Amino acid sequence: MTRQVELGPDTDAGTDTGALTVRTDVTGKAARTGHRLVLGFDRWRATVSLRDEAPVAVDLNVEVDSLQVRSGEGGLTPMTAPERGVARLNALKSLKAAKFGQVTFVADAVTPTDAGYRLSGQLTICGTTKPHTVEVTSDGASVQGESVVTQTDFGVKPYSLMMGALKVADDVIVALETRVPDASGGSE
Repeated sequence: MTRQVELGPDTDAGTDTGALTVRTDVTGKAARTGHRLVLGFDRWRATVSLRDEAPVAVDLNVEVDSLQVRSGEGGLTPMTAPERGVARLNALKSLKAAKFGQVTFVADAVTPTDAGYRLSGQLTICGTTKPHTVEVTSDGASVQGESVVTQTDFGVKPYSLMMGALKVADDVIVALETRVPDASGGSE
């Protein structure tokens, strides 16, 4: 028997089952003055195809313009609300949100591991698609995973200022934490 389970805040059930975040770092001579950001997305959906209750495929769609700055750590002073707004606009510009409204990850190979699953598929950011693998852990009720994404591999120019003395690091960490709905929450 095959069924699909919807995860994310943008599901038909309208329930928030988890969080999708991006953590940045800063580099450059003035790195200590910059904030390491946690960015979150308010609209994303993961469709997990299950066969005999084992995942066989995952399709993740993220609405880029739903990006929000959740927090900014470090820097010379705490991050203010106006700085969060500027950081959001800079992130949307770097991601070319006006042209490329979605980030997608389609995993058509799901392999069991000791702690969960290895998802292998195609990641698309800014119109560039590349193979990508994500390791997730699962206890049956929840799924967690992190993956490093190199922005320039996808045509994303990391934000910088002060003539490059302060810039967002090229590698960012994408993290997913989600609850899994019970069997009655999927569709046949």
